[in-house]
Amino acid sequence: MWTYNKILEYPVNIKCTDPRLAKVIISQYGGPDGELAASLRYLSQKFGMPDQNAKAILNDIGTEELAHLEMVGAIVHQLTKNASIEEIEAAGLGPYYTDHGVDVYPQSAAGVPFTAAYIACKGDAIANLQEDLAAEQKARATYEKLIDLCRDNPDVLDPLKFLREREIVHFQRFGEALRGVQDKLAEKKFYMNCDNMNK
Repeated sequence: MWTYNKILEYPVNIKCTDPRLAKVIISQYGGPDGELAASLRYLSQKFGMPDQNAKAILNDIGTEELAHLEMVGAIVHQLTKNASIEEIEAAGLGPYYTDHGVDVYPQSAAGVPFTAAYIACKGDAIANLQEDLAAEQKARATYEKLIDLCRDNPDVLDPLKFLREREIVHFQRFGEALRGVQDKLAEKKFYMNCDNMNK
């Protein structure tokens, strides 16, 4: 189903460690509005979509969110991999380091571990797509806050701007899917009398 290219969707080449930034950016890895929740939400919701186009959009975006998860993980890893213990402690990452070292663990910026409760699947195509539209806006808003926090670090800023722009594109694609599903559900159903078919 998927072909994995062993390169990031957008390059991440961070030259200076900054555990302070890693502590907040990790929210887009495993936080409530992060890439892990988005990818699992969309790949789960696709099965209940009433038309093939909506299924394809959810599959495409869910797959791309996995690529974004990989990018965010690379950002967090590069920001912490050469950090000293003093830098880690100064960033407030002592408890994180105790449990995970400098591995990338899915959690929010507040330290709340990832939970499947972040994945909204309602069993209603319209409700799911409305949730997806909101999820993309929340992710965009989170990226904008992260951009505000790292204005002076272009190595981090560039991939975050790329990720923010992709959230905008995903919002537009979900809007297309919602219109298509609404049209599909509004179609009149015609039933034929089987007796008339045999005449």
